[in-house]
Amino acid sequence: MKKMYHLGNCTTCQAIIKETGIDKKGFEMQEIKTEKITPAQLDEMKEKTGSYESLFSRRAMKYKEMGLKDKSLTEKDYRQLILDEYTFLKRPVVFVNDKIFVGSEKKTVEALKNAL
Repeated sequence: MKKMYHLGNCTTCQAIIKETGIDKKGFEMQEIKTEKITPAQLDEMKEKTGSYESLFSRRAMKYKEMGLKDKSLTEKDYRQLILDEYTFLKRPVVFVNDKIFVGSEKKTVEALKNAL
């Protein structure tokens, strides 16, 4: 599978798309604001990463707004928060065959480029 979950107006996602050329390499592109992530898609991501927490973005503005940094969250909480609010998904999430790349850290982007 070759698929990217991204946010269209996210400049970081746009930069990664431009840097890797993913949009021209036959990837299915899912814009998560207009096409919500399904529970099955999120469960598949979790299966590859090992936890919902690894898919959860603490950078989202709503993280502070909702006071989540002061709460002890469970895997079930992370899953539900991501399904309820697209901004909680760490972006981008890219599947390249059997590998998954989550987030925009330099080492993750480099590993993604090497996998392409």
